[in-house]
Amino acid sequence: MKAMSNRVGLKPVFLVGLMFSAVLVSNIAYAADTQLENAILQGKNSFAHDTFGGNGKACVSCHLAGGAEPGKLPNGKVIPSLANAATIFPRFQQRSGKVITLTDQIRSCATNALQGTPPDYGSAELNSLASYITSLAQGKPIDMGGTPQ
Repeated sequence: MKAMSNRVGLKPVFLVGLMFSAVLVSNIAYAADTQLENAILQGKNSFAHDTFGGNGKACVSCHLAGGAEPGKLPNGKVIPSLANAATIFPRFQQRSGKVITLTDQIRSCATNALQGTPPDYGSAELNSLASYITSLAQGKPIDMGGTPQ
């Protein structure tokens, strides 16, 4: 009988602990979601406005509608949207003869197309840009090495 009463006595403590754990996990998940949303918003802002100290253009100069639609280079050449960009990396790049990542591609655009100084690997700015571009591909299947759309 004593063992039975101990188990009954533990139920309220167990339930309180379980409820506390649920609230704690919920708050951690909310904080993570908020941090990710903030990174995406910062990346979107950088995509639209940051010139990286280059030729005065930003990513959105070529990647129209925030990258969600096909874009256009200054010479008039149409380029694919970034809608599936995050799903096709890493990929082999013919021009360089090596496998590149999404962050490599972002840095390459900042250096070459925008003639600026790219954000450092691991920097908050590069992570935010990658987060924004990745957000454009939400729900699309992974197709490493696939074709930009």
